[in-house]
Amino acid sequence: MTLSVLAVDDVPPALAELRRLLSASPEVMDVATATDALSALRMIQSDHYDAVFLDISMPGLDGLELASLLARLNEPPVIVFVTAYEQHAVAAFGIGAVDYLLKPVRAERLSEALARVNRLQARPASDAPDTMAALPVESEGRTRYVRRTEVRYVEAHGDYVRLHATSGVHVVRMPISRLEEYWALAGFVRVHRSFLVALDAVRELRSDSVGGLLAHTELGDVPVSRRHARDLREKLLLAAKTGQLDHR
Repeated sequence: MTLSVLAVDDVPPALAELRRLLSASPEVMDVATATDALSALRMIQSDHYDAVFLDISMPGLDGLELASLLARLNEPPVIVFVTAYEQHAVAAFGIGAVDYLLKPVRAERLSEALARVNRLQARPASDAPDTMAALPVESEGRTRYVRRTEVRYVEAHGDYVRLHATSGVHVVRMPISRLEEYWALAGFVRVHRSFLVALDAVRELRSDSVGGLLAHTELGDVPVSRRHARDLREKLLLAAKTGQLDHR
């Protein structure tokens, strides 16, 4: 499969080198370029690109912000970040990037990234890879991967979420609404403005001291708002009938 690619970087020599490497790759049919995120957005809105190779640190709208906008499109291009900074990796994968290349880009790493793009493009939408089955979490200079199956519930804190998992509490920079989109099909449901819970982690529903509803998990109680109470009960009943509560 040959790909139509857009390369975005505000530094002309870096953009020229990235274009040269992409053009030399047999997987790539054509390469367009943009020197800023707004120009790239206009190009993507008016033309089709299979993948966008995107710098992160750019003036004005940066690469992470552009990728967040692209994720809202009906058919977004695949995102590969190209940057000189390692510290953005957690946010990049949180947005859904398929790869993260460090400058200077080596031809072999670029080839690996293009292979990932090709595999993703070749799959039917219903057979897309589960890219958020694990989340990278940075702590004390180390990155660990927290599997979704470890997580019992998620708590919102502004633009961050706390993952309450069997391996501990982990903080990830990602809005809870974004994580809800990624994990809804895996059985995570919104039960409160600030909480998601894994259906198969719920052991029982109980009342709190003021008559509110709590979803009890092995890692603690999760508040359930009145708005979400009926929906949670119905989903738990359906999950029980279909055997989805037997996994943990």
